Amino acid sequence: MKKTLLLVSVLFIAFSCKKEATKEDIVTYASTITQDELKEHLYIYASDEFEGRNTGDPGQKKAVEYLKKEYETLGINSVIEGNYFQNVPLSIVKTPTVTMSVNGKSFNYFDDYISMTAAASGTIAATEVVYLGYGIDDDKYSDYTNLDVKGKIVIVRGGEPKDASGNNVLTGDKKASKWSNGRQAISAKRNAAKKNGAKALFFMDTNLFNRYSKSYKSRDERGGSNRLSLPAKKDADPEIYHFLISEKMGEAFVSDINKSTKVATIATKFEMNFTASSKSKPSENVAAIIKGSEKPDEYIIISSHLDHVGMNADGVVYNGADDDGSGTVSLLEIAEAFKTATDKGHGPKRSIIFLHVTGEEKGLLGSRYYTDYDPLVPLANTVANLNIDMVGRIDPKRKGDINYIYLIGSDKLSSELHNISEEVNKEFTNVVLDYTYNDENDPNRFYYRSDHYNFAKNNIPIIFYFNGTHDDYHKVSDTPDKINYDLLENRSRLVFHTAWELANREQRIVVDLATEEE
Repeated sequence: MKKTLLLVSVLFIAFSCKKEATKEDIVTYASTITQDELKEHLYIYASDEFEGRNTGDPGQKKAVEYLKKEYETLGINSVIEGNYFQNVPLSIVKTPTVTMSVNGKSFNYFDDYISMTAAASGTIAATEVVYLGYGIDDDKYSDYTNLDVKGKIVIVRGGEPKDASGNNVLTGDKKASKWSNGRQAISAKRNAAKKNGAKALFFMDTNLFNRYSKSYKSRDERGGSNRLSLPAKKDADPEIYHFLISEKMGEAFVSDINKSTKVATIATKFEMNFTASSKSKPSENVAAIIKGSEKPDEYIIISSHLDHVGMNADGVVYNGADDDGSGTVSLLEIAEAFKTATDKGHGPKRSIIFLHVTGEEKGLLGSRYYTDYDPLVPLANTVANLNIDMVGRIDPKRKGDINYIYLIGSDKLSSELHNISEEVNKEFTNVVLDYTYNDENDPNRFYYRSDHYNFAKNNIPIIFYFNGTHDDYHKVSDTPDKINYDLLENRSRLVFHTAWELANREQRIVVDLATEEE
């Protein structure tokens, strides 16, 4: 008994005397993130062996196995007990079978319309449609004001309103807003119609229709669409029918659609029979965790996407070294740094999740599945998300010091997160933090285009680390030999130091800038 009491006392004293990590300790752990190891990982991960890591394809399966093996070697546990993989039940959306007529005149798929959503099979018969001009629903301008479109068919056209000076009403200058900025207009106008309860949306934009119909037809002739989709949630509103249409079909609905944006209800006989077609193509997120020593039920999630765009028709591989091989290997090295600290008795106070998500290139599908379908830990207990997507190159448009990183979103939801990020950088890494793309009016809208956004829309503070695009973006020339490994090392250390502070500070950061709807 006396020996037992003595042993307990010794252990208690040893635990009580355990010192907090010093700045020197933290720098030492960060120094395990090295150019050489980043390069070694990336030359494997972005090699031809991984076949471009297209979502659900054999190369992507090799990629997740590589990540699993690395976490096993590091001795970092899986979030799901006994399984590093979170299964993501994706399906390939095939070209549907559709018949459609307006006032007795039939129209043809590809020539006159294409479907833009994974809607369920069904039929529509109507005697009127609602023309909504631009189809915009914004605080500054809305075509939906005092109008009930629930269960109705909505017709909209491309573009957005301009003032007498030729400036866009929504931006106040010549820049296009999301409502007329290419593919963003497709989703913005669809979301507005769905939010207002429309049953179907027909969007006439000649340039978009010609581009997408040509691409979709070519793809169909090669064996069909590779567009992936998540299953409908049981409690979700049904997906609306959403079509891009030709000018010819637009004029069949609204005779003066090219001249007028005046909202009107038009007597129209419309009939449609829609038969959906899909094929299962499951994929995986990879999730590992270091449990917190004091606050294990609060979580910092560091993420990157594991997929890329695969191979072309001739079998040439898109290696995706920067997009997002750079983020993937950065995350592995950050995980190793935290594991080294843990093994030295300086494990994080909060839990750290290392999350590699699939399907980013297909529409942020893996991260959306994580946040909207099956969070592995409660979203309410998720303190922050640090997302790393393309951090190994230099933006040719950027002038001056190349030791930079674009930061996006750090001040959107938490002023504390932004301040912590700035202070940590000054103390440890001295990277130039460039907020060019953090501007809400930035036409690129990068804030909405990587996996952090699925966390942000749930009011989880985020930082998106990004080097900007370059001439090799989404090309076969995005290869490991073009990565700036010294920059990748320093940027990775910046993320590590930021995560360290978030994980070890006494109070979790406060969400003080959130709005009801992101």
